[in-house]
Amino acid sequence: MSRTALLLMDLQLNHLAHMADDYLPNAVRALGTARAADVPVIHVALRLRPGHLDAHPRNKVFGSLPHHLFTADDPGTAIHPDVAPADGEIVVHKNRVSAFAGNDLQQILAAEDITHLVLAGIATGGIVLSTALQAADLDYRVTVLSDACADPDPALHETLVEQVFARRGEVVRVAEWAHALGTAA
Repeated sequence: MSRTALLLMDLQLNHLAHMADDYLPNAVRALGTARAADVPVIHVALRLRPGHLDAHPRNKVFGSLPHHLFTADDPGTAIHPDVAPADGEIVVHKNRVSAFAGNDLQQILAAEDITHLVLAGIATGGIVLSTALQAADLDYRVTVLSDACADPDPALHETLVEQVFARRGEVVRVAEWAHALGTAA
């Protein structure tokens, strides 16, 4: 039997500042759906070491970031209060694009006997893509909540949702997932 967890990824103030205003309510519905169905929720957030000691200058994504961003002292690193972790929900910090990078996520999933990952987060072309591909390669069942993911490039989001993710797992909307779990989104 497959045990499911919702990964809410990079829903930090710095990231949300670049998303359309209509995105966050979908992530809130995904979180509410998981909680109502007793699906474990794991929050994944980007956090780099002070001075970005863990971000090589050659890394195109992280090497050029100003050294004050995404550190523990950066207020923009906080998870948005509307999707903040509840007591008992796990928070995992990563230091690269994939939710699995630089942390113990894989060990947590194994310890909790999680075999099915439901993905929501920003950006679709970043953490969602990287995590979905890695999770599929690690033999997890993968479901992407298409309306609880967003990307600054809407065309890229559509291409990934319609052409890439469906080849590696399932793609559903939050309302469809809620219906399948027997909850209201």
